[in-house]
Amino acid sequence: SISGIIALMLSIIYQDKDILIINKPAGIMVHGDGKTQEKTLCDFIMEEFPEIKDVGEPMAINQGPNKEPVILPRPGIVHRLDKETSGVMIVAKTQPAFEILKKQFQDHIIKKTYNTFVWGYVKEDSGVIDRPIGRSKSDFRKWSAQRFARGDLRPAITEYKVLKRFDGDPVLGRGPIMVGKGNSKIPLMFTFLEAYPLTGRTHQIRVHLKAINHPVVGDSLYAENHPKALGFQRLALHARKIKLILPSDAVFDENGSVIGKISEFEAILPDDFKIA
Repeated sequence: SISGIIALMLSIIYQDKDILIINKPAGIMVHGDGKTQEKTLCDFIMEEFPEIKDVGEPMAINQGPNKEPVILPRPGIVHRLDKETSGVMIVAKTQPAFEILKKQFQDHIIKKTYNTFVWGYVKEDSGVIDRPIGRSKSDFRKWSAQRFARGDLRPAITEYKVLKRFDGDPVLGRGPIMVGKGNSKIPLMFTFLEAYPLTGRTHQIRVHLKAINHPVVGDSLYAENHPKALGFQRLALHARKIKLILPSDAVFDENGSVIGKISEFEAILPDDFKIA
């Protein structure tokens, strides 16, 4: 049984002796960044499952005037979601489970499905965005899949399918009307998408949709010139489903690959997605 603040912050979709699968709420960081003191998902997990403390791999980041490394604990964390993204996430409860899950991510066995609202009409009913991602030239916080990205460009592929296109906004009015300021006015038109990242780059879905001129609604980083819309006070991105081989069902073949029965778990759409 989950008690107190954990019950408010976490919704456990599934758990066994090896893993937790949770529906992460929007607005909570997965783990610390060495800067803020706000409570993270890891903090809440540790309160309820202290035995996870040493599972996984801590992350070293360089910060401070001398760029001294700071070690950030990430108990049980095999993958992460952005602070403002909600949805399904796996947490390992044991080190063997962590290694099995890590191997599945490396071999692209784990498949994720996201739902998102984006600006404008996405013309094709389905498509593939195959654009490498590097650092943005203009902002150290950003990544880019456009021509002037810098640093090491890493391959990144996102498939998508259009679920619905619509005009207007219950708050801002009927569309297609123009919103925004000056020369940056845009029509009040939106597309509701299913997105399938085939690689796992930071901000991948957000960066790829920005690169095809359909940034995610509510994205303060990649759609900074767009107004708030569709009632979203956060990034309109939700990790809906995940497919994986549960550690309890997993075996390694002679090549060291994980094989076994595929299971699927779903995090239902949150209230702010009800317009879909």
